[in-house]
Amino acid sequence: MIVMARVCIMVWFQRIALGLLRCDYMLHEYTLKQVEMNTIASSFAGISTAITQLDRFILTEIGRLDSMEHIPPNGALAGLCNGMLDAWKMYNNKTAIILFIVEDVTYNICDQRFHEFEIRRLNPHVKVIRRTLTQMADRASLSKDKELIVDGNIVGVIYFRSGYETAAYHSQREWDARLLMERSKAIKCPSIQYHLAGTKKVQQELCKPGVLELFFDDAKKLESIRELFVGIYGLEFDDAGNQAVQLAIRNPERYVLKPQREGGGNNIYGFKIKDAIMGMKDSKERTAWILMEKICPPLTRGYVVRPGGPKVPPLSNLVSELGIFGVIIGDAEHIMVNKQVGHMLRTKDATADEGGVASGLGTLDGPFLVDD
Repeated sequence: MIVMARVCIMVWFQRIALGLLRCDYMLHEYTLKQVEMNTIASSFAGISTAITQLDRFILTEIGRLDSMEHIPPNGALAGLCNGMLDAWKMYNNKTAIILFIVEDVTYNICDQRFHEFEIRRLNPHVKVIRRTLTQMADRASLSKDKELIVDGNIVGVIYFRSGYETAAYHSQREWDARLLMERSKAIKCPSIQYHLAGTKKVQQELCKPGVLELFFDDAKKLESIRELFVGIYGLEFDDAGNQAVQLAIRNPERYVLKPQREGGGNNIYGFKIKDAIMGMKDSKERTAWILMEKICPPLTRGYVVRPGGPKVPPLSNLVSELGIFGVIIGDAEHIMVNKQVGHMLRTKDATADEGGVASGLGTLDGPFLVDD
């Protein structure tokens, strides 16, 4: 929770919040189960939209136009960019810009640039600039009316593609820059509240009996939401936490151990869980982790095409993860926009635990729908 604790002590000057979300699912015994909800830097809408176009092109090239209907439309990129533009309109200043907060070195720059170019296509009058947290520390300020000013530009919307890892905060100056943005009138995507809502500990709390009832009173809706959940257990120093520790030690292969980190490559799997738990079971460190039941998706067979790979890739056992993109804009009393806009499919070798695309373990894919 380090990233959050340093930022959330503040006064919020902008009531409206923008969420560009991606909720990830995997099949478990042929029913969808939620992996997580991404509320910050929800990536691959741009590239996934291009993948859909590529799949349609390939079907055309091989003379299978009859199969085109099996590829679902994917409006993820336009949907997310229209979400930013809707928020920009609500800021109600035609001279305001959209600010992307990016990493010092951006490995996923193609996906980010798709968003920038799509915004320009949808509304050529809206300017987009890219700045790192360190650059914000040097160049950003607040006006007397709490407007965020960067290099002489008034910022209407801040789109965070960085800031979810402690590595982005090199010094107190970057923390101060984040706080400055949170205190401004600019509409944040996400606001610190939405950022916190995407943490593993919040996911743990939502799985507890009686918690969803605080937000929904429709019994059918509650049941349909709970059907998406797998078991998630906290590792606090109480009876429930101690029981979760024992579950992990006895049957580590049935679980995934997850920290309060985003971006992939941070989870612990299989028998390594037992060693990790034993190493911290008497330390407060364990309370920063959650234990999640492992989702076991059905295998599919396919070919993974990689740069530098064999000319004829081998037929492999694969598993996939489906991401659904959504846009939400609202304040404490009203929701102005709430819609699903597109999808992402990520496929990996069945023997791989992590499925990160940037790390080379996962690949971006596209669904081909068939009758069951």
